Amino acid sequence: MSLDSIRERWWKIVFESDTPAGKAFDVLLLVAIVLSVLTVFLESIVRLEIKYGAYFHTLEWIFTALFTIEYLLRLWLARKPLRYATSFFGIVDLLAVLPTYISLILPGTHYLLTIRVLRVIRVFRVFKLVDHLKESRIILEALRASRMKITVFLTAVLLLVVFIGSLLYVVEAGSNSGFDSIPRSMYWAIVTLTTVGYGDISPATPLGQFLAAVVMVLGYAIIAVPTGIVSVAMSQATHQATTTRVCTHCMAEDHRDSAEFCYHCGTRLPDRGN
Repeated sequence: MSLDSIRERWWKIVFESDTPAGKAFDVLLLVAIVLSVLTVFLESIVRLEIKYGAYFHTLEWIFTALFTIEYLLRLWLARKPLRYATSFFGIVDLLAVLPTYISLILPGTHYLLTIRVLRVIRVFRVFKLVDHLKESRIILEALRASRMKITVFLTAVLLLVVFIGSLLYVVEAGSNSGFDSIPRSMYWAIVTLTTVGYGDISPATPLGQFLAAVVMVLGYAIIAVPTGIVSVAMSQATHQATTTRVCTHCMAEDHRDSAEFCYHCGTRLPDRGN
């Protein structure tokens, strides 16, 4: 068996789930992800860490070794390793192993291994949750389509926060109410506009309280804007059946079930597994 045929066979196992071997690989990966994250959770409990710390540490390194081998395997199988390494899942796969190695220099950073839970998104396909994949694609398309509107909206909110913060700083000057700088006043404006309301800072003057009431009411209107933008974009998103096939050239996923070529780069998609 040639090296190319071996790579092709492992490609279908690692990157796809249309074959029994691919499904088994994804199931084992899912179990490893859940167990590794659970290990980090348990280690953060002081009384358990004191009693079983050595076991938790050993398990961390075992899982890290497995995920490191898997990451290197994906790099080897990818037609364009750099494209995979810089893709969303490629970055998540790398971040899933880095904290353990960084913890050798900066103790405590291994708790960031909980980012491995993001890898569960990839293995949704093993259970043929096509509807979930399709809905996630629709959400991403809606966010992508409305990104310019959201950018303009966030810019307007930022300008509003600067103005409100500066205004309250002037109004509350000398009142010992906590508005002792413009940045701190901007923090209050953000907390109030988002209707969080921690209460650690509050206006003391009548004018300041009046302006605060206006900002509170304005906050409800501001929250509704991005919701409406994304909702409209989602209603316009296309609902197409998708497959789990991955383009061997650009690593694009979620192709239409009837697609023969990649929607992104035009490369012929691999044949469906049996």
